[in-house]
Amino acid sequence: LKKTINVGKTSLIMSLVSEEFPDVVPYRAEEITIPADVTPERVPTHIVDYSGISLLSVCLGLCLSQANVICIVYSVNNKKSIEKVTSHWIPLITENTDKDSRVPLILVGNKSDLVEHSSMETILPIMNQYSEIETCVECSAKNLKNISELFYYAQKAVLHPTGPLYCPEKKDMKPLCVKALTRIFKVSDLDNDGTLNDNELNFFQRMCFNTPLEPQALEDVKNVVRRNLIDGVCDNGLTLKGFLFLHTLFIQRGRHETTWTVLRRFGYDDDLELNQDYLFPPLKIPPDCTTELNHKAYLFLQGVFDKHDKDRDCALSPEELKDLFDVFPYMPWGPDVNNTVCTNDQGWITYQGYLSQWTLTTYLDVQRCLEYLGYLGYSIIAEQECQASGITVTRDKKIDLQKKQTQRSVFHCNVFGDIGSGKSGFLQGFLGRNLMLHEVFPDFDYLADADMACDIVCLLYDVNNPYSFEYCAKVFKQYFMDSKTPCMMIAAKSDLPEARQTYGCSPLEFCRRHKMPPPQSFTCNTAGAPSRDIYTKLTTMAMYPHISQADLKSSTFWLRVSVGATVFAVLGFAMCRVLLKSR
Repeated sequence: LKKTINVGKTSLIMSLVSEEFPDVVPYRAEEITIPADVTPERVPTHIVDYSGISLLSVCLGLCLSQANVICIVYSVNNKKSIEKVTSHWIPLITENTDKDSRVPLILVGNKSDLVEHSSMETILPIMNQYSEIETCVECSAKNLKNISELFYYAQKAVLHPTGPLYCPEKKDMKPLCVKALTRIFKVSDLDNDGTLNDNELNFFQRMCFNTPLEPQALEDVKNVVRRNLIDGVCDNGLTLKGFLFLHTLFIQRGRHETTWTVLRRFGYDDDLELNQDYLFPPLKIPPDCTTELNHKAYLFLQGVFDKHDKDRDCALSPEELKDLFDVFPYMPWGPDVNNTVCTNDQGWITYQGYLSQWTLTTYLDVQRCLEYLGYLGYSIIAEQECQASGITVTRDKKIDLQKKQTQRSVFHCNVFGDIGSGKSGFLQGFLGRNLMLHEVFPDFDYLADADMACDIVCLLYDVNNPYSFEYCAKVFKQYFMDSKTPCMMIAAKSDLPEARQTYGCSPLEFCRRHKMPPPQSFTCNTAGAPSRDIYTKLTTMAMYPHISQADLKSSTFWLRVSVGATVFAVLGFAMCRVLLKSR
């Protein structure tokens, strides 16, 4: 609290604490902390008394830098004390505080018991001149009028500040506030029709305030919007313009806490940026464990897809995809995604491809997945504590090997092959395409740990190139011969004449020596989609890394275990089960 001498500032503090007017008032009150359980906002409040003669100027900077809110007290019956608000106190505060971190100010007109008139006519121009002034309250320390309200407004100015939300000069919300509320509206518009219907409004109300609106209250809210905006309500639903108007009205009527409650529920901090704790909730991932989306997350993502697939063609057009990611601060998926997941004839990402990309992101970069789910409002719409509830952390792979079974549903396959061996065609064949779209250049000199950390290795050579197999043999012997990671040799371009490989032994003999399955033939030069048998076999080997060489050679074994892997393909999960990383 700051004051001109004899305006009653110290009396205000003492009246608050003792709930009676003090007979003897010191020139400065001791520092006081009011516990959280006796304040309306349930937060502790530390009050520091300051006046022009009570502290040395060297202490002033420290005093101001530690303040979350500053109350400037003047006497309503003293014009000089009112004049000093602008001539002395506000310039003094401005000079000693950081310009980039605005401290909210409360103007306090004390001694209202001594006059019959209000000072508001004089104070309003000051409030309009200085945007950092949150509010003004007139009170009386002598008869305890508005004493509790004064400190409530001080708390409110810190917890629910006007500054980030509203521009008094323009009498409108600030751009960052509009941007945040627009995202909130779009997340809450569950059917993506551009309005919030009664069910959506009630869900929104329940999520933010833990209570639904009564039908009449809901209608009253819409009537207020109708009276003020032509296009605020459409088809009995609240439009974005109507939604923004309501929050402007809340702020103008001093109900900042309503807007702040909504903003904070949807993850925003005091600077109207999404809180890092909201975007990246804690998620412990032990070594040798992987991350997958669980059933709740898949259901949520299915709902997001359906919401934006307006033409119901089970694919997202560029416009639909842009609309889906409109609640993101940036576009998370580039054009490259269309080359790595299933698309329709127009090159649009299908429902299967959409879920596959989410699965891939969760497996390779779970923190990014948590961030993306946060932008989409997963915790609110799915009614979960945070995004981490949508993630399953699998058990250690060593336990899977010991128990000879796995609980995982996502597997990682690294594909190695020399230049021109057909890796790109093999990868695209997995997506049902029969064209080679791009070439992946290998780097044999050095393989990082990440290149070897996978569930299965695919070594691919060109049957028509006599030098192609040597690359695969060298990669295997240098990096995977002594590992427990299962490996499979792929004889690509099998539609071409087979050339004799220059390596010391044939691919078949090499596989037999190193207890690998025989080379599997593959070609993408087909009239229709390439055969998926090879991908099912890769999935099976990843699911059952403990299987023996004898089993791998047994056609009965392949028939038996492949049934399970094929079922996943039918359900649309084969794309999630084998994640191919080219090398």
